[in-house]
Amino acid sequence: MDAKRQGFFSALREEVARGLSPGRARRRSASNAAEVAAALRRLGGGGEALAPLMEGPDPEAGPAGRRNDLRLLLGVMGAPLAPVHVCAAEPLPHLSIKDTPIETSSAQYILQQYLAASGGQRLLSSIRNSYAMGKVRMVATEFEAGGRVVRNRMAAQRAEPGRFVLWQMAPEMWYMELAVGGSKVHAGCNGKLVWRHTPWLGAHSAKGPVRPLRRALQGLDPLTAASMFAGARCIGERKVNGEDCFILKLSADPETLRARSEGLAEIIRHVLFGYFSHKSGLLVHLEDSHLTRIQSATGGDAVYWETTISSSVEDYRAVDGVVVAHAGRSAVTLFRFGEAAVGLGHTKTRMEEAWTIEEVAFDVPGLSADCFIPPTDVGPGSVSEAAELPRGERSKAAAGLVLPCHRARVAALEKADDGGVAWSGALQLGCK
Repeated sequence: MDAKRQGFFSALREEVARGLSPGRARRRSASNAAEVAAALRRLGGGGEALAPLMEGPDPEAGPAGRRNDLRLLLGVMGAPLAPVHVCAAEPLPHLSIKDTPIETSSAQYILQQYLAASGGQRLLSSIRNSYAMGKVRMVATEFEAGGRVVRNRMAAQRAEPGRFVLWQMAPEMWYMELAVGGSKVHAGCNGKLVWRHTPWLGAHSAKGPVRPLRRALQGLDPLTAASMFAGARCIGERKVNGEDCFILKLSADPETLRARSEGLAEIIRHVLFGYFSHKSGLLVHLEDSHLTRIQSATGGDAVYWETTISSSVEDYRAVDGVVVAHAGRSAVTLFRFGEAAVGLGHTKTRMEEAWTIEEVAFDVPGLSADCFIPPTDVGPGSVSEAAELPRGERSKAAAGLVLPCHRARVAALEKADDGGVAWSGALQLGCK
C-alpha cells in the first residue's frame, strides 16, 4: 500500500514539468484502467518539478545557524495542525435562534454566509478530493534574549524559498510535502492517524486526535474550515487590513488538550480565531495561539512556550465554482518564559512566511485511500508538539539556558546588522 502511494505521488513530481495538470486531466475522460494509468503518468503542475531533496542535513549547507533557523522554520511553520478534530462529512448545525445564545447563532449565520460565498455547501460537499501546489518563502526575522533584540535586516534576501503540494480526500485524509532550503517535511493523515516525517525526528505519529492541516484552512478547504468553526462563538467585530470582519473564536476542549500532552510537556490551551469579511463573507484572517508548559525533570520551575500564528488570506479566485485563496502571509511568534528563564530573560523568536498557490484541482482521477497510507517506518509511539521546540531548550529549559545555536546566531546577526535598520516585515516578503 505504501509503495502504491509513493508511486502515485512520485509520478506526479517526476512528470510535473510536462503533460497534463490535474485540473486538465480531470476534464479528460478515462474509460478504463489503462487510460487512468496513462493520465496519471502525465499529471503535472505546469511549473517546476520538486527537485530531489535530502532527508537529512546537507553537508554543503551554510553555517550551523542557518540550518538551525531552517529547522525552526520547518518545525513550527511546516505542517502545524488545527486545534481540534473535525469531520467535514458531518452536516453543519441548522441555523436556530430558539434557546440558542446569540454568540452561537451569530456564528452559525456567519458560517452559512461563508459557505455560500465559497461556492455553496452542495458543491463543496460533492468534492471527493482536491490538489493544490504552491510556493513559499520562510525567514526568521527577529530574535530576542536577555532584553536584547536582534533583527534580521536582510530578511528579504535571506528568506528560504520552497514549494509544497497538498492532496486531500474525503473524509479526513490528506498528504502534504513541503520542500524548503534543501530539506523536506512531509505529513499525512489516513483518517485515523496523523503522521509527519522530518529530517531531525524521522517518521512519527502525532499525539492526540486526528486534526486537519492548518495550511488547508487558509482558504484552500472552505468546507473543513466551516466545520472547524461549527462550535465557535462570535465574539465581536474588528477591522483587518481595512476590511470590517466578524470574529469567531474556537477553543480546544480539556479532553483534546490532555490527549495532545505527553510526559513533562502539557498543552494548556489552544485557541483559534477566524475573521470573516462583512463584505465578501470569506475568511480573510486566521489567528491561533497555543501554550505549552514543560515541567523540569528535576523538580524545578516549569518553562512555558507560547506559539502564535497570524495569517492573512488573500487573492480569492473561483476554480470550478469553488472560491479558493491563492496567496497569503503568516507571522509567527515563539515566546519562552517562566521563572527558570528569569536569569537570562525571556526569549522570543519571530518568523514569517509568504505563499502563493499556482494550481488547484478537484476530483483528480486515480486518487484513492491507498495513497494516504502512513509510511511503514512510522513507529507505534507518538510525538507531541513540544518535540519541535528549539533543540536543547526542551531539556535545559528548567536551568534557564539559552540554546548554543541561538547564541551563535545572535552573534552572527549582530555583526551583520550593526547599525542597521530592521526589515519592515511580511509585507515585503513576496513569492516571486
